[in-house]
Amino acid sequence: MALRVDEELCIGCELCVQICPDVFEMNANGKSVVKSGADINASCVDEAIDSCPTSAIIRE
Repeated sequence: MALRVDEELCIGCELCVQICPDVFEMNANGKSVVKSGADINASCVDEAIDSCPTSAIIRE
């Protein structure tokens, strides 16, 4: 299973970074991305997914 942020949907609100800073970070374009090597099964990931106002965080 993979985790990604759809950059087209992301509005850069940083909520996921605040909720789960070990997994998400902001890129140079002001959009959220999944950190390289992050534990995508961390307990905070589901909360970040549920809290995203644009549903930009996707499990594949």
